Amino acid sequence: MSKLNELLEQLCPNGVECWNIGDIAEVGTGSSNGNEAIDDGAYPFFVRSQTIKAKDDYEYDEEAIIIPGEGGIGEIFHYINGKYALHQRVYRIHFTIENLNVKFAYYYMQANFKGFILKKAVSGTVTSIRKPMVEGFPMPIPPLPVQREIVRILDNFTELTAELTAELTARKKQYEYYKAKVFTSYQYEEVPLGEVLLSIHTGLNPRKFFKLNTDDAENYYVTIREFKGGQLQFTEKTDRINDEALRLCNNRSNLEVGDVLFSGTGTIGEMYVIEEEPTNWNIKEGVYALKPNPARVLSKYLKYFLSTKQMQDRFEMLAEGGTVKSISMKKMDAMMIKLPSLEDQGKIVSILDRFDILCNDLSSGLPAEIEARQKQYEYYRDKVLSF
Repeated sequence: MSKLNELLEQLCPNGVECWNIGDIAEVGTGSSNGNEAIDDGAYPFFVRSQTIKAKDDYEYDEEAIIIPGEGGIGEIFHYINGKYALHQRVYRIHFTIENLNVKFAYYYMQANFKGFILKKAVSGTVTSIRKPMVEGFPMPIPPLPVQREIVRILDNFTELTAELTAELTARKKQYEYYKAKVFTSYQYEEVPLGEVLLSIHTGLNPRKFFKLNTDDAENYYVTIREFKGGQLQFTEKTDRINDEALRLCNNRSNLEVGDVLFSGTGTIGEMYVIEEEPTNWNIKEGVYALKPNPARVLSKYLKYFLSTKQMQDRFEMLAEGGTVKSISMKKMDAMMIKLPSLEDQGKIVSILDRFDILCNDLSSGLPAEIEARQKQYEYYRDKVLSF
């Protein structure tokens, strides 16, 4: 950072000049459709997603920044230097001046483009952008040595995050491998899930019994949105219920420590084991509370077994419905599970706990490290890009 400060003081003590993108770049969209992507194509194919697809032919051979015209506006950015194909609702920004480092422009747009676009929206949200909006974005152009130093600093941060993400991907593959193996490493019997449960209950639908987010609502109403990496996370978007609604929900769900919460509607198969008495929250109708019989099965063993690929595939096969699918409690009850002795269940839980912390824990595992590095990157990005 000291080198950057020296460059700024030496080369641009009075600030930097800004140009609108339309004055210094070609802005346009591609001509490809999403269904033209192929798995083993030779060239990157940019669509309206963070995921880069592939095609066997290309439209452009250049250095450019890629942004979607719909969906993920201000969230998705790609940098490319070479041949590529482009979706018809995705924009390419190809700079035509020599005194601009395109990677610098990429980082600057990541930090500032979304705020610029939202200011243009009367409603505070933007569902699509047009070419003049992109062309009107102001781009500062400090001297090239300053741009290069900023790129060097931010590249170091992104490379570290990429390394951690690759490590997490590898560990998750290893975790899934051992999770599939460990359940057949001990003697077990196969029994219906309902045989090892004391009950399966669910919460209440607010449309019939109460209203959400009333003035006196201070308790949380848990839906699938609050399931994050095997934990519950309450956010500003979490709905609230008052004390009477909480009482009504609990009369039906009967939540207790040790219950395994299971998302039975929408994204099926997300789980959370209740570790502390739920005094200020309860669940919606589509979340099932599986109450294990402690004489037969450990709560965490049940969660880990139900999260195996074998069982997740089974849930998908048994799910019914239209746009929003669900699995019935009756079908859950009848599903067969592998049940070793309680002692062996404890051994399995001990093994998988270590992997789970590393791969999913939001406070101490790799996801926590990646989040910390991302926050650090964003802090320094904003700091070095403020002119």
